[in-house]
Amino acid sequence: MVDQNSFKDPVLARGLIESIQALAPEHATLMEVCGTHTVAIARNGIRSLMPEGCRLASGPGCPVCVTSNHDIDTVIALSRVPNVIITTFGDMTRVPGSTSSLLKEQAAGRDIRIVYSPLDALTVAKENPTRPVIFVGVGFETTTPLVAMAIKRAKAMGLANFSVYAAHKNMPGALDVLMGDPELKVNALILPGHVSTIIGMKPYQFLAEKYHIPGVITGFEPLDVLEGIAMIMRQLHEGRAEIENAYARGVMPEGNPVALAAINEVFDTCTATWRGLGPIEGSGYRIRDEFADFDAMRVHEVEVEPTIEPKGCRCGDVLRGIMAPSECPLFRKVCTPENPVGPCMVSSEGSCAAYFRYY
Repeated sequence: MVDQNSFKDPVLARGLIESIQALAPEHATLMEVCGTHTVAIARNGIRSLMPEGCRLASGPGCPVCVTSNHDIDTVIALSRVPNVIITTFGDMTRVPGSTSSLLKEQAAGRDIRIVYSPLDALTVAKENPTRPVIFVGVGFETTTPLVAMAIKRAKAMGLANFSVYAAHKNMPGALDVLMGDPELKVNALILPGHVSTIIGMKPYQFLAEKYHIPGVITGFEPLDVLEGIAMIMRQLHEGRAEIENAYARGVMPEGNPVALAAINEVFDTCTATWRGLGPIEGSGYRIRDEFADFDAMRVHEVEVEPTIEPKGCRCGDVLRGIMAPSECPLFRKVCTPENPVGPCMVSSEGSCAAYFRYY
């Protein structure tokens, strides 16, 4: 059994910090592309430990945050379908759309229910056989297999009243767009632990080959993150660009073949629109024709209102890593966790929420 206290050992932490300081180049920007890493870095004060001239930038690692306003507006339109039940994770209810949110729709009498798993949504559908039940599928490769299994189970159970609004995304496509952005000058990537448990290491190889960008997969404990940063600094110091794994206890090089098979059976890749990044070819998932009866957009016809972006909100720039949340003019003034203007202040994994809480 792994001793969890070992991941917070101050002696080991001090050694890693000294390595980071000794190996760091004069200037470097490291981007973490996982919301859980953003929170871990903020909670443990790791940003303040970076050498002078080196900085940590937060990327598009929060699935709720990168969900486009159009997707939010579509879910809101689905919630207005007569007799429908919307099932979703809690953060999604508070994300503002163009003119409303699921929380406001709930207050207006729509049936919006928070669930903790797609399988909970199946239970709701089974208990309400005369009502359409829609699960809002949002997340990266970590949650996509769970939704795929829920769709497969719904088909096996003959749950004709269950469907999914699929707004899932995959991380490599976004990283390709980010690294090709001339405005963003990132020297290395702290790669996501949770996503990598599913997809493994190979999908990141293009970062080293195409962009000469080092990347290290890390876990989420303080020493995990520090070890990942130290490994990145060593690569930069030696002039290398490789994909390395500092989270071997959770990530296999080949990922999780069972989970990947479930995704490929139920979903095709498609173009998806990311908040801040725009449409990215192949970065989203659509439900295959074989499972069309469980695709909410093919089951229900809805009219979606024109998209209006929140005035003054800089979530898109925060998600691209070109702006810290504290640089947004709305931060702490107009936009707070109690009154979020943009999704980065809503989700517990959002950069703005992390900055608000820890800085």
